[in-house]
Amino acid sequence: MRRAERARHIAQRLQELYPDPPIPLAHRDAYTLLIAVLLSAQCTDARVNQVTPALFARAPNPRAMVELGEAGVLELIHSCGLAPGKARAIVALSRILLTEHGGQVPESFAALERLPGVGHKTAGVVMSQAFGQPAFPVDTHIHRLAQRWGLSDGSSVARTERDLKKLFPQQSWRDLHLQMIYYGREHCSARGCDGTRCEICRTCYPRRKTAPQVRKA
Repeated sequence: MRRAERARHIAQRLQELYPDPPIPLAHRDAYTLLIAVLLSAQCTDARVNQVTPALFARAPNPRAMVELGEAGVLELIHSCGLAPGKARAIVALSRILLTEHGGQVPESFAALERLPGVGHKTAGVVMSQAFGQPAFPVDTHIHRLAQRWGLSDGSSVARTERDLKKLFPQQSWRDLHLQMIYYGREHCSARGCDGTRCEICRTCYPRRKTAPQVRKA
């Protein structure tokens, strides 16, 4: 099965499994999605979803977050990994949103990536899921699956993103990003599948006997 053929099969199967994939992070708008995605670094979505209701009840917008302050934010997010740095970034980016963007999350990759604590992946999630702009954010699940399925060589996250964008039509990126995450968690996890066990791995590589080497993101 050639790469393009594998890509078509994978997209079709993921669409069958997850026809309307929900965003796994609870949020109300672009701002709360931005904060939730920032919190998800080095932290599970489940933990973030336990923390954010209290945080967003106290600070649902940038002004309230700045007023809450670093100590107040840290108290509410302390169970998330890297909490002190995240608290600083959340308050700092909220202040920038107020002073430079009228309290609104900017609909621009460049502007988002200039915010404290916001990298390319976080910006991509917000652009795709909040604003419907074409983006294909690559997390650890997607980076792993792209290698196991022979869609990219895994030499870098940037390379994986470029390869996936070439293989799949732009209109599918938003859902496919989420579909791959769900499949990676439920069927082709780092420990649950070694590239020879799950349905898609077996279908794409029926003769594969040993686990392929996978580079970490």
